Amino acid sequence: MLLRYRFRIYPTAPQRAALARGFGCARVVYNDAVAARKAAHAEGAPYPTAAALSKALITEAKRTPERSWLGEVSAVVLQQALADCDRAYRNFFASVKGKRRGARVGPPRFKRRMGTQAIRFTRNTRFRVLGNERLRLPKIGEVKVAWSRALPAEPTSVTVVKTATGRYYASFVVSLGGDEMLEPVDDETGIDLGLKDFAVLSNGKTIDNPRFFARLERKLVKAQRVLSRKVKGSANRAKARIAVARVHEKIKDRRDDWINQQVKTIIAENQGIYVEDLSVRALARGRGAKSIHDAALGMFVSRLESKAARAGRTFVKVDRFFPSTQLCSACGVLSGPKGLQGLGAREWACKCGAVHDRDRNAAANILREGKRVVAAGQAETRNASGGQVRPGKPGTARNTPGRGQNEEPTRTLTTVS
Repeated sequence: MLLRYRFRIYPTAPQRAALARGFGCARVVYNDAVAARKAAHAEGAPYPTAAALSKALITEAKRTPERSWLGEVSAVVLQQALADCDRAYRNFFASVKGKRRGARVGPPRFKRRMGTQAIRFTRNTRFRVLGNERLRLPKIGEVKVAWSRALPAEPTSVTVVKTATGRYYASFVVSLGGDEMLEPVDDETGIDLGLKDFAVLSNGKTIDNPRFFARLERKLVKAQRVLSRKVKGSANRAKARIAVARVHEKIKDRRDDWINQQVKTIIAENQGIYVEDLSVRALARGRGAKSIHDAALGMFVSRLESKAARAGRTFVKVDRFFPSTQLCSACGVLSGPKGLQGLGAREWACKCGAVHDRDRNAAANILREGKRVVAAGQAETRNASGGQVRPGKPGTARNTPGRGQNEEPTRTLTTVS
């Protein structure tokens, strides 16, 4: 299992200059590789291999006056830039052939100076985590790190990231042999996600929608208006651009921290977690798309699934076509609000006499359906199927029995500190 731990770093002025050289050299090599493959495609020639690109764009380029400055940075940083380009093309071809899940991936594009910059160091570069709370990087030096926790194992690689606002982070990849199991508890919960309330749990708990973007939208609009009035290429425009990036970063940081807190609480209190398999991409195409993106429902479900797998909790996504809102949790009759006209109905009465809160009723139905598919052996989640993972989309409960079992895939979890 691969985990990622991220820490804030504080490089000195000379170290920032050395990192800037690393960012620039990696970006140039990446863009040269994209240009070489675009030229090969235009000429109808075969795509150059990674070995050929490495020889032409790194080894031979260092001997030319135009690219001699590539020798000022670690060679592994340049090799990793080529590896990133090669991985991007493989993902693009797999997406075109239908071998890659998710939305269609476009061809790699040229990287820009603005925005987030990153370089990666592997074990070959002999980077070291020192005992004096510093990180030694090749041709950069010992960088101060704000350690919020200890690394559970020796890192296999570290990625140095510079954000659009000028912050620096070190992101370590750590390989662990086992999961971090929590003590088992007796409670289980179904979760109904929405916009009025971020989440309603079947145990009666309601999580309010924080609306981080909506709270800072006026400040963002003001910063963007100031940016639009600056002359392109001027120093004042660069300052205004950073001001806009800071607002976006504040929204992102607040949302990440809040989601991590909610996930931690739900995992600690429940042994079984059942969530509706929402199509967030489809929801974001209609009205209220801004609110859908602001809520970050997909991020919440993804982190909940990853954390549940590590903690030994049962996690199941109930089929998105399951009528959780229309189904009466008391008698099981489909008598609830239907269609667009029923979206405004927050409460409704069933023919059996039961009066339901729309979201609480849906959460209760999701809990019951999730427990049913687990009992039937149809849940595609490792903890609900006897330590095995069934093929198909991980964590999704289907209405057909499983057709075999395979080994658990490698999971990557990003932990921001």
